[in-house]
Amino acid sequence: MGIEYRKEFFDREYSLGETYGRVWKYARRYRIRIFIGIVTGMLTAGTLVPLFQVIQPAVEKVSAKEVEAAVGSDAAAKAAADAAAKAAAERGAAPQSRLEREMAEKARLPSWYPKAEKLARKCGIDLQTKEGGISGALLLIAVFVIPLIAAIRFGLLFLSQYCLAWAGTKVVADLRVDILKKIQEQSLQFHGRIDVGQLMTRATVDPQMVQAVIQNMLAELARAPFEILVSVGFIIWFAVSNHMLPTLVLIAVGMPAFMLPVVALGKRVRKWSLKSLQRNSVVGQRVHEILTCIRVVKAYDTETFENAKYGAAMRNLVGATMRSVRWSLMVAPLVETVGILLLCGFLVWCFTSQVTLANVLPMLAPLLLIYKPVKQMSSLQVSIEVTRASLQRIWSILDVDLRLPEKPGAAAKADFADKVVFNDVSFRYDTADHDAVSHVSFELPRGKMIAVVGGTGSGKTTLSGLLARFFDPREGRVTMDGVDLRDMRIADLRRLVGSVQQETILFNDTIEENIKYGTPRATHDEVVAAAKMANAHEFIMSQPEGYSRMCGEKGFALSGGERQRIAIARAILRNPPILILDEATSALDTVTERLVQEALTNLMQNRTVFAIAHRLSTIRDADLILVMDHGEVVERGSHAELYAANGVYRRLCDMQHQN
Repeated sequence: MGIEYRKEFFDREYSLGETYGRVWKYARRYRIRIFIGIVTGMLTAGTLVPLFQVIQPAVEKVSAKEVEAAVGSDAAAKAAADAAAKAAAERGAAPQSRLEREMAEKARLPSWYPKAEKLARKCGIDLQTKEGGISGALLLIAVFVIPLIAAIRFGLLFLSQYCLAWAGTKVVADLRVDILKKIQEQSLQFHGRIDVGQLMTRATVDPQMVQAVIQNMLAELARAPFEILVSVGFIIWFAVSNHMLPTLVLIAVGMPAFMLPVVALGKRVRKWSLKSLQRNSVVGQRVHEILTCIRVVKAYDTETFENAKYGAAMRNLVGATMRSVRWSLMVAPLVETVGILLLCGFLVWCFTSQVTLANVLPMLAPLLLIYKPVKQMSSLQVSIEVTRASLQRIWSILDVDLRLPEKPGAAAKADFADKVVFNDVSFRYDTADHDAVSHVSFELPRGKMIAVVGGTGSGKTTLSGLLARFFDPREGRVTMDGVDLRDMRIADLRRLVGSVQQETILFNDTIEENIKYGTPRATHDEVVAAAKMANAHEFIMSQPEGYSRMCGEKGFALSGGERQRIAIARAILRNPPILILDEATSALDTVTERLVQEALTNLMQNRTVFAIAHRLSTIRDADLILVMDHGEVVERGSHAELYAANGVYRRLCDMQHQN
């Protein structure tokens, strides 16, 4: 049972520069923290320099193979010092003089050591032995310098990672807010073309993946490149100072080989990471559908069938994920293998070229320290490819624009004074091949009630959506008091037009908060008054929690009739001058329907009502009834006129009467 991802109509590809360039547009809001994180990361890399500086003196201390004098730059002085040291070694005696020993030793110490020695002497501390060795320096390094460097490095590393993690968390939070904002801005045309499970995955899972990677990515980018730079800089300085240019050339040629596995496998990692994200969307889609339709699943005993479909989706996800993991995991071992082979080749070359250990080790230490940041950079490349796949899905949804446009300088409208006019209005959904509403014209005067009836798919709900401006006409126009709805401020229109939809959706909150939804400043007394008018107060107070009772997910804790009455109370509390009732009483039993209908009759005094009705008995008193069929108005008139015409409306009435 194969379930494959369906690419959405708005998905597109983005270049690497565009993908991450847009991340910076979000990150620059927090550039101060990012700057601190990067600078402290650079300083963390700088703490390696003192460690590199002490390597050669230590090696020269334990090496008995050669002693080089470095007193000044005079070649004759160097030759004399070498001869004296060699003669002393052959006799098994100490060097000729203490001054020569001190000068030779200090020439190999770090540049900061003489200052430290001078400061120590002022404090009465002698860092050297009586024989003039550098054991005091080693003790200073082991007991003071290295712990101090470690403490500084720890503090800098913590500050760097904290600042960058803070910035990364903020960036992802902003992304999530913008994604939800963008989704809500889209028209119902957009929401009718995309699965809710897909949107949920893009709004939650994709940013979550980006969050985990961005934090590590910023931290590594702030430290690893500079650690590599410091190490390479020391290698270059050491090679030039010790006339080892051939060795430097060999290292420069071999270093780029570290990145070969990353370049070779990067595209495959991105390909399967994207497939993994897409199939994860399918899994989210299946979970959402099952939970949304759980009553149907239970009623038809299809749990086994749904489990099989979900298992197939999960197997597809696991397959894509493991392919991505396999390619990702190959990168680091390949980088490590290449590094070992290069190191072995370098040692062989040193052996054949008779390069001394004292000259090799100071270069090997930075090379070995480079390995970790290079490996981190290779893993970073994998993370970049994985995150790029998530970011492409995020940018795709942020770039889609199916919003209902609001014209610059749109007209403000505080109230409804005269009438709504549909003037030769036609509308077609993007995915349809024929009009849902075709050349419809009528007037809806203030204080009157127009009812629309017709079979399923005749265009009734679409017509109400055009009145509320959930859609814009393809042809013709809808005006309110002579102003085209497209020229009005959307917020003003929403305030003037209220609705009770056919499918009643409540939030998982208290009954009072659901009634107050859209009217947050309403008082408790106003909520109670609205509930009484909708005949909801009695059943609300029949429970101990009263208005504090939780409605459950989508209101499932309540019956259909109870949900419908709360939705009606919500519309009553909002008190709009124009009210759309989309089969608002369809979920009520006969007794409750009569009570609610009485409340609606009282509510409709001096109000304009656009009612979509399935039960024709509820619209007998409408001022005008429109009968629709295949998007067209085929009959219009009062109940008596239409029934006497013996047309479509009468057949609908007779069918309901027989039932």
